[in-house]
Amino acid sequence: MVCALGAAVCFGTATVLQAIAARAAADTGGGGDAALLLRAVRQWRYLAGLGLDGLGFLLQIAALRSLPIYVVGAALAASLAVTAVTASRLLRVRLSAVEWSAVGVVCAGLAMLGLASGTEGREDGSAALKWAMLGAALAVLLLGAVAGRLPERVRALLLGLGAGFGFGVVEVSVRLIDSLAPSALFTNPAAYALLLGGGAAFLLLTSALQRGSVTTATAGMVIGETIGPAAIGVVWLGDRTREGLAWLAVLGFAVAVAGALALARFREAPAEEGPVEKVPAEEG
Repeated sequence: MVCALGAAVCFGTATVLQAIAARAAADTGGGGDAALLLRAVRQWRYLAGLGLDGLGFLLQIAALRSLPIYVVGAALAASLAVTAVTASRLLRVRLSAVEWSAVGVVCAGLAMLGLASGTEGREDGSAALKWAMLGAALAVLLLGAVAGRLPERVRALLLGLGAGFGFGVVEVSVRLIDSLAPSALFTNPAAYALLLGGGAAFLLLTSALQRGSVTTATAGMVIGETIGPAAIGVVWLGDRTREGLAWLAVLGFAVAVAGALALARFREAPAEEGPVEKVPAEEG
């Protein structure tokens, strides 16, 4: 559980650091997205954010090797709570009472999951499931191509869902890789699914954040990366709860995801407009 929460902290903090760098880059000159990115990557905050993303990914893999997928998925969705709290400190974003309540709801949901979750399932996963994950990764790319031609609101939701499905493919594929020997990796469809699903998810999420409602896209991503992988873990990989606490795990999962959805706007941290209120700077 420590690794899952550590990954959430890394991802949530990285979002805010990259937001600060992107805002500073936008303030120092014009140009298109490429010019903005080049200015951003020269700042230590953006590089620190990338480093935290890498560390978070490693912690996510470690968590998936020891915890049920439904626990890890809910913990990663909770990174939005970390983003909200960090943004309130570093970006001077004032959280409303409802948003602070949502942070508390996420924490309560994760606490319930921590109490109810058992160890990861011992099922290795069939060859059919490994090939299915590779097919799902290809389907994510196809979904991105189709969604890019749709109206803005529908496009953002579908791109976000597609990104969530891609990240979900990564979560499941990690569990389907039982050997890191090169000969085993080259012949395991899950290894290719992991790479393709992760890359497709990143591309779709980037497109969703640039071309539509950030809040809608993030909500779609949270749903896509939690519900499906959790179901696969329970049905096909043997993930279970502690004896008699299945109801608490279901409740905790639902509560944590609902709280994360309520905080979806904090993917939009770089924006100056919208419902975000600023705390007036102190004089003197």
